[in-house]
This record gives sequence, structure tokens and C-alpha cells, in this order.
Amino acid sequence: MKIVVFGLTISSSWGNGHATLWRGLCRALAARGHKVVFFEHDVPYYAMNRDAFEMPGGELVLYAEWDDIRRRAVREIADADVAMVTSYCPHGIAATDLVTDAPRALSVFYDLDTPVTLSRLSRGETTTYIGPRGLRDFDLVLSYTGGAALDRLRAQLWAQHVAPLYGHVDPMVHRPVAPADRFVSDLSYLGTYAADRQAALEAFFVEPARRRPERRFLIGGAQYPPDFPWTDNIFFVRHLPPPEHPAFFASSRLTLNVTRQAMAEMGWCPSGRLFEAAACGCPILSDTWEGLDAFFAPGSEILVARTTEDAVAALDRPDADLRRIAKAARERVLAEHTSDRRAATFEAAVESARSAVAEPMEV
Repeated sequence: MKIVVFGLTISSSWGNGHATLWRGLCRALAARGHKVVFFEHDVPYYAMNRDAFEMPGGELVLYAEWDDIRRRAVREIADADVAMVTSYCPHGIAATDLVTDAPRALSVFYDLDTPVTLSRLSRGETTTYIGPRGLRDFDLVLSYTGGAALDRLRAQLWAQHVAPLYGHVDPMVHRPVAPADRFVSDLSYLGTYAADRQAALEAFFVEPARRRPERRFLIGGAQYPPDFPWTDNIFFVRHLPPPEHPAFFASSRLTLNVTRQAMAEMGWCPSGRLFEAAACGCPILSDTWEGLDAFFAPGSEILVARTTEDAVAALDRPDADLRRIAKAARERVLAEHTSDRRAATFEAAVESARSAVAEPMEV
């Protein structure tokens, strides 16, 4: 298949969760014989933090203005099998017009931020990627979030054919490596700062740091404000590109996952960080949300915190206990949550939607 994507970014992992996911998925799709052409708006903040310049088995098209590449977009879609618009695409509404008018390509919308999208639209806000017709004109709507989110996409945005396409990990990138001295920690956290994660981060990370002053805590990420409640035993490394993630996780005795508030409230929305850390062989402590147990078994493959006391208890577990949990999580991820498994899921969803579109309408 030739797949044309109008997305947020694949070239820079700075401050977003899209790029790493797309790199893994595109590599897996290429290995399965497909080609992806990815259109990305070339904005300064990604250009200054670009950590990928080409796509294995595909093509990255960077553009300054939509009008500059509109004609090329039409040409690429003309012989495509699938044409896709994603959440947070800066020119998503304009791209939607091209994608849904394509005579040949299956039109697909992929929301990698479903709870945020639904929350914004429910408040009457607009987006750059969903117009007044919602998602009714797409042949297939894919959602990074499952569960009740799929019903809401149908009810609120008139999506016709909906399927989940969850996060994943590329085991060629995220794998066990030797620890690095600068990343050594008893508890780590890797993530861009977000105000709606701050309460959980303070409960499960900052407060345990206060209670265990002899332990070393490490945060890796971007956009942290000056008034973040640092302690003497919390250290910081600025945004890390994906190639450095394995060393970060390999150097962590335990790592924390905190889910964005809208995603935690909706459930069935596993962060890519969960799969990355597990693939690197690092034991995980996570906040809890509906559906978590569909991806990892709490207690045996992942540790769950509801209170600060839970986080401290996880931190105090014996090393052998943490290693056992990490091993089980890695085995689960390699069996069920790789980019190749998601590529297969994508293929199946496309074929199902294509069959549904081909079925004659009842009269």
C-alpha cells in the first residue's frame, strides 16, 4: 500500500508523543512492504529540535506553507491506497477536503489525542484538524484511545467505522542497553511538563523524594517551569531524543508513568512511555486508569500507585522483585505491543473498512 499522511510531526520528538510512534509504525509498515509519504509543517520549534531527517522506506515532505504543497498533496493522494489526516495536524481541515474527495484512496482519520479532542470540542473550542462536519466523511477513524472513546467518536463526531490503534514500541530502538552514569536514579520520570499531570507527579515523585532524601530521583523532559518544586535529590536532564531513551531507562531502578488527566479519566489510553520503558527492561510504576490491566497485569508486570504511600512502597521493594516485574513486562510488550503488531492491526482495520465501503447500500 501507498499511505499518505498529513500529521503533526515525525521529524522532531521535542514536546510531543507523535514522532516516536510514527517512526516505529512507519518502519514496521515499510518492513511489511508499504510506503508512507508524510507531510509535516516545518515550524521553528520542531526545526530547532529535529532528531530525524528521513523515513525508512518512506518519504518526509516538509513544507512552509500549505499552498506551497497543495498540488503535490493532490498528486500523492491520486495514486495512494490510504490517505490519512491526524490529530494536531496544523492544516488538517484543508487536508481533510483533499483526502475525503479522493476517488481511489481510503480516507482515514487517526486521533492520537482522542480524550483531548473530545474535551476541547465539548467545550465549544475549535481545532486545526476537525471541521464542522466532524468525522462523518472519513471511511475509517482510528483512535489511540479505546473503550468509551470509540462510542463518543461515533455519537459526537459522526464517525462511521471506528477502531482502536493503540501506542506501541519499536524494539529496534527501545531495548536493554548498558546504564549511563548521568542517568542513574532510584526513580526516574521521562515526559514533557504538563499542568494536568502535576498533581500526580507531585504525589508519586516529588513527595517520595522528600520522604527518601537518600535516594536519587531524575526527571527528563522539556518545558518545566522555574517554580517546579525541586528538591536537593531531584535532578534534571533536558529533553532527550529517542536514541537516548534506552540508556535513561536502563539506568533507572524504577521509572514512573503519569497519564494526562483527560486520558486517565477516559481510560484505555496507554502512553507510549509504558511500552518503551518495558521494552528497555525497566520496571514501571504507573498511575491507574480503566483498561490498564488489558495491557499489563498489575502487581506482576507493572506496579500501580493511587497514593504517595503506594509510590514509596514500590520504591522500597527489593531489587529482585523489581527485576522480576521488569522481565515479565518486557515479555508482554514484545509479544503484544510492538510497532509490527500495530502495523498488522492497521492493515486489518483498513481491509475491514474497505470491505464496509464496498458493500452495497440497502434500499
